[in-house]
Amino acid sequence: MGTSVDTATHCPYCSLQCGVAMRPAPPRPPVIEPTEFPTNRGGLCAKGWSAAELLDHPDRLLTPLVRTDPADRRSPFRPATWDEALGRVVDAIRTSQERYGLPSVGVFGGGGLTNEKAYQLGKFARVALRTPHIDYNGRFCMSSAATAGNRAFGIDRGLPFPLADLAEAQTILLVGANPAETMPPAMQYFDAGRAAGATHIVVDPRRTATARGATMHLQPTPGTDLALANGLLHIAIREGYVDEDYIATRTTGFEAVRQAASKYWPDRVERLTGVDETQLRATVRALATAGSAMILTARGAEQHSTGTDTAQAFINLALALGLPGKPYSGYGTITGQGNGQGGREHGQKADQLPGYRRIDDPAARAHVAGVWGVDPDELPGPGKSAVEMLDALGTPGGVRTLLVFASNIVVSAPDRNRVRESLRALDFLVVSDIFLSETAAQADVVLPTAQWAEEEGTMTNLEGRVLRRKQVLPPPDGVLDDLTFMSTLANRLGRGEFFSADPRVVFDELRRASAGGIADYAGITYERIEKEDGVFWPCPDEGHPGTQRLFAEEFATPDKRARFIRVDHRDVPEPTDLEYPYVLTTGRIMQHYQSGNQTRRSRSLQMTAHDPRVELHPDLARQLGVAANDLVELRSRRGRAVFRALVTDTIRPDTVFAPFHWGGAASANALTDPTLDRYSRMPSFKVCAVAVARVGGPTDPAAASPPPLSSESRKDG
Repeated sequence: MGTSVDTATHCPYCSLQCGVAMRPAPPRPPVIEPTEFPTNRGGLCAKGWSAAELLDHPDRLLTPLVRTDPADRRSPFRPATWDEALGRVVDAIRTSQERYGLPSVGVFGGGGLTNEKAYQLGKFARVALRTPHIDYNGRFCMSSAATAGNRAFGIDRGLPFPLADLAEAQTILLVGANPAETMPPAMQYFDAGRAAGATHIVVDPRRTATARGATMHLQPTPGTDLALANGLLHIAIREGYVDEDYIATRTTGFEAVRQAASKYWPDRVERLTGVDETQLRATVRALATAGSAMILTARGAEQHSTGTDTAQAFINLALALGLPGKPYSGYGTITGQGNGQGGREHGQKADQLPGYRRIDDPAARAHVAGVWGVDPDELPGPGKSAVEMLDALGTPGGVRTLLVFASNIVVSAPDRNRVRESLRALDFLVVSDIFLSETAAQADVVLPTAQWAEEEGTMTNLEGRVLRRKQVLPPPDGVLDDLTFMSTLANRLGRGEFFSADPRVVFDELRRASAGGIADYAGITYERIEKEDGVFWPCPDEGHPGTQRLFAEEFATPDKRARFIRVDHRDVPEPTDLEYPYVLTTGRIMQHYQSGNQTRRSRSLQMTAHDPRVELHPDLARQLGVAANDLVELRSRRGRAVFRALVTDTIRPDTVFAPFHWGGAASANALTDPTLDRYSRMPSFKVCAVAVARVGGPTDPAAASPPPLSSESRKDG
């Protein structure tokens, strides 16, 4: 428990995991100040500065909630003891298992859970519940980039080099990312690079704050990034920029990719993407002639039904130019969620065991089962991915009882209306959270949990740096952390001997379970993390320094060579037409995070971003008769949402942009397309066809601004 004047810990939000010092200031929440941690070096964004506001927020859940009528999910909630709440949960689990079998119980996790909780959640599903059905909201975030990285390099680590290396790269191509708004402290490295003369090129359908500071901005039609990447590779080949020696000695498969790229003539790519041929050539020249160059992708390129192939196309370009493994060069992807990296390494995904092992690999099953003390044959096989599991809720053969941890899927999953109907089809829903989210509002039992400053554990940031999250103050009376809840519930299910509530014990077991795997944490200890400002994985033993930079000598494939993989552009699954003539793309804004379950409750953040706004180009606004601050309805084949209009020339005239942080009437994911990537099972968040219409003036009631979250949630419940 933190008793010193200052406790060094980390911001609870994005994957930078900025270092902060927290000073107790009773009776108020602790005071937060940034520290000189390597990712933020004294910087902090508005979300980080305001994070402590939520620790004593009046909407905070402080007791379990159950329905007054257990048979009617429309009945109101009432407070309950932990004994009663856990009793209802255990009864529901056993009833489902007896009636429908072990796979009828499922678990949905989150990318904000500590490594210890993510690891134990995967173990809990497979050992306590003995179900294959576990997945998490990282499937909506990093899965396409992870799949592409594993296929090409044999390993998935968002950045295979420290964040500070960005300041040293002479050219950076940044595709589908807006760190100036989503992770502002990282911009100091981009700024330092530009100040030293670096060329930065941003690919984005919006002229974002990041794009405005770049040397060049490519503004493609949403959904055409793959064609853009193949077009850049075509130019690199035609103009003699490829590194033939690197290709021959460090890669395989280039000839098939060379053949595929031959079809992507610059004029064809210009027609497909809307990016001028001169910009295409200038981009290739900047990458190929620099002494060091990086290609970075993020969700704008990856949250598509072709997201894996798009990431693969940019990897192909990086390999052709000989970048991965060279100093201050390479390919990387920018992880979004706080523990998006660690959360996908240790067993929350439907097809994975700890250490990034495949659950269908007999050797992996034997190793992990040995650590867990169970028979490998007891471990279930792969389950369904997130959207596929949600689609099958309540159906024959699907999950009938679902446990949700730290995820607000009603707001964050695509096709919100279908998700809500699926949740209502469940026999029983349990949600563990700190506030009554839109998802918790539909539950049978809601369980309060500890917040970030009230628990111990580790996180893994976007660089693959494993760091300590320290407890600053205890949870409120009556609130359990998730490790305690899992071990207590496992005990009631007769499997308690396999689980601990002590994060250090859980982490030491994680180290053993990950040993020898791709994401090897065996040599990382709490003491090393504190002493060394975090430790980079893979780190196979305590004498190993950790691996800050990957690929300098070899790749993690069986033959140590990187893989070129042929990919081709495909049209978006939902093209525009006369009824839905515009393209919607979604994303984040500076003041809010993920589903907004936390940030929409922050008083200071609400002051600067209360209304969700849709961005429209002035030409489109004039055509529709829309003025600034008018109410605008977006309609897709799945639903409707209402926003205030933000008229701006920073977006393409054929495209509208909406943030996805809000629920209620302004839920962007009421509109989005659930079509999945064939490899990663990532939904197509970033492009769908919509109609746009003015529905009210600037003084009309703000239909886009739902009432305070707590009252909205209780109403929905």
